[in-house]
Amino acid sequence: MSGKAIRILEKLLEDEERAEKYSMVFLRFMLGAAFLNGIASRFGLYGKNVGYGNYRNYVKYAGEVNSFLPASTIPFLAHAATVAELSLGLLLVFGLWVRWAAYGSAALLAMFGIAMAISFGIVSPLDYSVFSACAGALVVAIYEQRKRGKQS
Repeated sequence: MSGKAIRILEKLLEDEERAEKYSMVFLRFMLGAAFLNGIASRFGLYGKNVGYGNYRNYVKYAGEVNSFLPASTIPFLAHAATVAELSLGLLLVFGLWVRWAAYGSAALLAMFGIAMAISFGIVSPLDYSVFSACAGALVVAIYEQRKRGKQS
């Protein structure tokens, strides 16, 4: 790392409160961006050979992740997950209702991770850091809750 980059990082991190605030903004933004990235992939915005490539492939994957559920429920689950990820992603990126968006993100990620573990084994959600992202969402939610408590 260059000397200039190190000096910038030192400046950002010398004030613990500022470092915490910037870290939480970064974490919140990246969680939101990850949700929006999944949306872009399932609607083919990166091209047909990248990620899901199209919504039909995403619905197929949703069926594989939720293999323990009746096939008739999969289209509804795929639509509901898409709406939830789009909504939560936008809320997190734009910093709106952050505490609730973060708790919702944690719940959605926990359900996704558990479904992956049931269908594919525990290694799958660990490989894709689903539970790590869930923990990150909880950190953002708790930070926001604590921040609100200090303002009261």
